[in-house]
Amino acid sequence: MTLLTSSPGTWTKTLGSLLLALALAGPAVAAEETVEQEIDEVVVEEAPPVLPLDELRLFAEVFERIKTAYVEPVDDAQLLEDAIRGMIAGLDPHSAYLEPEAYEDLQEHTSGEFGGLGLEVGLQDGFVRVIAPIDDTPAQKGGIKAGDLIVKLDDTPVQGLSLNEAVALMRGKPGEPIVLTIVREGVEKPFEVKLIRDVIRVASVRHRVLEDGFGYLRVSQFQVNTGKDLVEAIEDLQDKGPLRGLVLDLRNNPGGVLQAAVEVSDAFLDDGLIVYTEGRLANAALRYSASARTAAPEVPLVVMINAGSASASEIVAGALQDHKRGLILGTDSFGKGSVQTILPLTADRAVKLTTARYFTPSGRSIQAQGIVPDIRVEEAEVRNLENGDRLKESDLTGHLVNGQNNGESNGVKADDKLVERDFQLFEALNLLKALVILKPESKQG
Repeated sequence: MTLLTSSPGTWTKTLGSLLLALALAGPAVAAEETVEQEIDEVVVEEAPPVLPLDELRLFAEVFERIKTAYVEPVDDAQLLEDAIRGMIAGLDPHSAYLEPEAYEDLQEHTSGEFGGLGLEVGLQDGFVRVIAPIDDTPAQKGGIKAGDLIVKLDDTPVQGLSLNEAVALMRGKPGEPIVLTIVREGVEKPFEVKLIRDVIRVASVRHRVLEDGFGYLRVSQFQVNTGKDLVEAIEDLQDKGPLRGLVLDLRNNPGGVLQAAVEVSDAFLDDGLIVYTEGRLANAALRYSASARTAAPEVPLVVMINAGSASASEIVAGALQDHKRGLILGTDSFGKGSVQTILPLTADRAVKLTTARYFTPSGRSIQAQGIVPDIRVEEAEVRNLENGDRLKESDLTGHLVNGQNNGESNGVKADDKLVERDFQLFEALNLLKALVILKPESKQG
């Protein structure tokens, strides 16, 4: 696109003429009445909508006022870019105009490596709201929590900044410090947190054995390879011994790639709808179904969510909940039920546009509502009461020996401190054990 660079008045007249021409270039054919002979019914065809002339004239007028009256000269191209940015920002909190740096950052983010603090953020009432801190990043290690409002970055107030501008301030060279001023629910006054910027490398899937037969899967965000990585993690857990149950941790997972959410759901489902989307574009109406192949068939499953679980996390939790494949434990999720599509404009610019709403298999939209857990467990701090060393049978002199085992275990020892370190995970493991106890034994034929 070639921009005109003549004087402001000339440019604005040209812009006004161009906008007027576009408006008048609307449908030149008036609505016609046509008669359907077979049913003897008059059908009136509606004329396609014309461009809003008054608003276009207003745009041209504002453009000219800025060019002629603003305290400093303003570049034509910059004004138009600002207009595009504002037009898209006014749609919803998730649509955005991606300039070269933001476009590159998005590509790095979905691939799993980018620079910054490790925060997934959005705008709320002019402030930056933390959707979720990413695992093992400066933000997570510094104690930033989902729901925190960032009101100042170093000495710069956040209110009035666009989301892209705020994110740009948070980015920087690894090793450089930044001070975030935080407002947190339940805390009386704003407080400061000093973080050191770092290169963020996100391993989207981590796993470990909690106790003998009970595996833990942590998905921190949904990247291109998350589905494959999750299946490999399950296989590694199975190699360590028979799996009796799994905990899938989606807490503080801000979402990511839609296809990855489908693949993670498919790893636990062998049939049925996973998610479907509806939008105005023909290709926005999509349906995703499970394949017959599963990574962990019939293994009892507990899925953990909280207010930081958004978008793709909610797709997985909603699908598993609707199919009764797993019990959902935790607190209500974030409630982002829309799908964003990256629409490239040039080689280095794109529009991230909300193009569809997604629905769980039963037809639920979680937009602005979230997934409600089956078992509500709030985050809490718990400490064990010291009961002292109580006398047991084995402490009595001359006690009878059990005779069946020597009291030793070859498996993974239970984590006695789990209840203090992560109460929600402790409760998830207890629930999983109950599901295993109640699960009927499969009969061998």
